Amino acid sequence: MSDEIIDITRYLKREPASDLPRGTMALWGAQGERSRLALPLWRIIYLAQAERALIAWSEEGRRDDVTPFVILDIGSDPARQALDPGFIPRFDPDEGPTLIDFEAEGLVVYLGSRAGRTWTLVVDGGSGREEALARPAREDILFLAGECAGLLFLRDLANEVDSDPEDPDNDP
Repeated sequence: MSDEIIDITRYLKREPASDLPRGTMALWGAQGERSRLALPLWRIIYLAQAERALIAWSEEGRRDDVTPFVILDIGSDPARQALDPGFIPRFDPDEGPTLIDFEAEGLVVYLGSRAGRTWTLVVDGGSGREEALARPAREDILFLAGECAGLLFLRDLANEVDSDPEDPDNDP
């Protein structure tokens, strides 16, 4: 990782009428190696014109219980952890990367499956886009989702699901 500081304030809070101070950003569950997910999530939020991006998992075949893994929220501090399981469609474990754009409600990207868990990227909140993402934005989001999947599965971050993301001493 680079030691340079990235100024993201120009990407945050596109609407001046807000109770939150300009530049609000809350990161949840990003201790240790999980912090590597913050930059791709931030880029995805900007491309999707949203306020929150999170990576979540659920047991394969179950949609009623979705657990957040890492959350980046530029619309609320502390980060919103609530997630409607009905928002996430059922994905086949053998399915390839899939982006489902719900326009104003947000989008969901299937990241993959491992050890009986299905992993998804959920992006929501923000300006409430009235139309589907343009092709270049969709492609960039899929690329960044691939980065997230690579971190989850190639760096074995997906194996950290049982660790407490809020415990600073818990860095497997």
